[in-house]
Amino acid sequence: MNKNTALVMGIDCGTQGIRCLISDLEGNIIADGQEKILSSNKIGDWFEQDPNEWWTKTQICIQKTISDLEKNGYSPLNIHCLSIDSTSGTVIPIDENNRPLCPAIMYNDSRAKEESFHINHIASDFTQKIGYQFDPSFALCKVFWLKNHLPEIYDKTKVFLHACDFLQMKLTGIIQSDISNSLKMGFDLLEMKWPCFIQDRLGIDIQKLPLVIKTGEESGVITKSIAKKFHLSSSLKVLAGATDGTASFFASGARLPGDISSTIGTTLVIRGISENLIKDTKGRIYCHLHPAGYWLPGGASNTGGECLQKFFPNENLKEWDNQVSIMSLPTSLILYPLTRKGERLPFASPEAEFFQNRKESSRLEFYAACLEGVGYVEKFSYQVLEKLGSSPIQRVFSSGSGANSPIWCQIRSNILSKPVYLPKTTESAMGACIIAASHLFGNLSLACEKMVKINEIYEPQKPISVQYQEKYHQFLDECQKRGYIH
Repeated sequence: MNKNTALVMGIDCGTQGIRCLISDLEGNIIADGQEKILSSNKIGDWFEQDPNEWWTKTQICIQKTISDLEKNGYSPLNIHCLSIDSTSGTVIPIDENNRPLCPAIMYNDSRAKEESFHINHIASDFTQKIGYQFDPSFALCKVFWLKNHLPEIYDKTKVFLHACDFLQMKLTGIIQSDISNSLKMGFDLLEMKWPCFIQDRLGIDIQKLPLVIKTGEESGVITKSIAKKFHLSSSLKVLAGATDGTASFFASGARLPGDISSTIGTTLVIRGISENLIKDTKGRIYCHLHPAGYWLPGGASNTGGECLQKFFPNENLKEWDNQVSIMSLPTSLILYPLTRKGERLPFASPEAEFFQNRKESSRLEFYAACLEGVGYVEKFSYQVLEKLGSSPIQRVFSSGSGANSPIWCQIRSNILSKPVYLPKTTESAMGACIIAASHLFGNLSLACEKMVKINEIYEPQKPISVQYQEKYHQFLDECQKRGYIH
């Protein structure tokens, strides 16, 4: 391999930690590093993290990755471009000195319920036009909450940023956001501007919202101090990033109508491809805008890998997977694996809660039922998307930590009755690498085509898949009994 080849860097700021990858333009990972985030504060509906820790851990992560790069015989001077992804809807108020005024309000913080109701009421024309409803997870709802409940923070705020905006600012000194993250701040993706209702009806100063550019557009270059600290080129370009779900979409291999990307990280995030804007008055689905101009309809459930983290903490999940792989499936245990109150997709219900149809016979059965439950939620979500006008789903491209479980991928393929494609590299940080590489390829679609390699395909096992269809209908019946669907 040519040691002087052009390289790109992708940084993922996730809930659990920071991940950094360096890749060549063929999608081969040359170096990587990661650091855990320890500052999470979760009480009731509130979930906060310290953005200063993100930056500290990002720097450590970059240093680890560059050390790994040099150990493998490459020079950091060959890194041409960099991009960052982060959790969607996380928001940080920044003061005049570019410092956080309080902890970041995380994407799954739901304190802004009343604010979301108010915004949907006063901005009905906008929500009808753009095709989604404002959820408490949206950044705009959190900004409105800060204005209403912590005016002293709001008044001192120079700009409200998302997580990757904050890290990008630290690397370049430039304050900007991207079209992917800004969707949940209320940015009008049809007219490419901040809508008037934000200032006129909510009283939020538009000047406190960042300039927005397209994902993959050049934001700036790294500062001289950053270049010197990490032995990077002073001309290293930083490109506008995306949400973690959008980044995972780019890393997944999904490129055509009928393809869908499914990311199972802390939560389940799905995203398809459409030539037209898909609208959902119930607020379950919203559309990101691809830099090439087509739409990426999708949404996020409140369940996903988090259920395993809660119910099987500090346990060897691979060992549990091994046990599931030799047991008889499907289980007869039907459950909805929510870890907290409220659901966003496949139905919108602030009152939705975990349920199971009976007591489990063993912890192994409960574990397997959690895997199945997420699969049922995924199937239901696809059906919602298709009913709203998306292309019939043919191929599922899987990413996130959940894609690292072979038995989970097989269970999902059986439930979905569709092949599940597993890229060689399934992480959001790889999507950030692809965004970074789009500058060198000339466009994002070509970067995806050249850099994504499919590692494995899980096909439905017909006899088991047929049984799962019966279990899926039982799952729907249980949801209907509780009033979650009608």
